[in-house]
Amino acid sequence: MPHTKVQAQLQNNLQTAYRQALDADKKLDELKKSGHVKFSAIFKKEQHFSTQSDRFKPYVQELATEMEALPEEKEAFTQALNQFLPKLALLLQTLEAFKKNTK
Repeated sequence: MPHTKVQAQLQNNLQTAYRQALDADKKLDELKKSGHVKFSAIFKKEQHFSTQSDRFKPYVQELATEMEALPEEKEAFTQALNQFLPKLALLLQTLEAFKKNTK
């Protein structure tokens, strides 16, 4: 497979996102119990996620599914990657901001 280094890095980033999502979801559960969570989705539909959830883990699962479906052909891979990377970056940035703001 010609894209193994890229896919390995994507896998590492997704694993990081998954671990952070578990921590963030636990914190969201605590906040919800105390009445502070009053939203139905973390990301808006305009942010290109098909998932609509008030937890992070489903978004990580969506990206994992997309990563598994990345094509092998160079041009198609590049095009799919151009759609995938902004969502991954947004997820990681949002997780990091959430972590900083809930300390």
